[in-house]
Amino acid sequence: MRSYSKTQLAEAAGVSVATFRRWLKTDEAYLHSQGIQASAKLLPPHVVRYLCEKYCIDL
Repeated sequence: MRSYSKTQLAEAAGVSVATFRRWLKTDEAYLHSQGIQASAKLLPPHVVRYLCEKYCIDL
């Protein structure tokens, strides 16, 4: 797994970036616990793995 931007993950999920950001609001506590700001454009591999498992995104 590698780092991905929110835009890349939204495209892989087949949703708009705005929708993907709304999804991330439900994971705000997890992101903060991982030291990730809500405004971060690039998400680290461990967060990408978590989001792919939660939202069934195939990369």
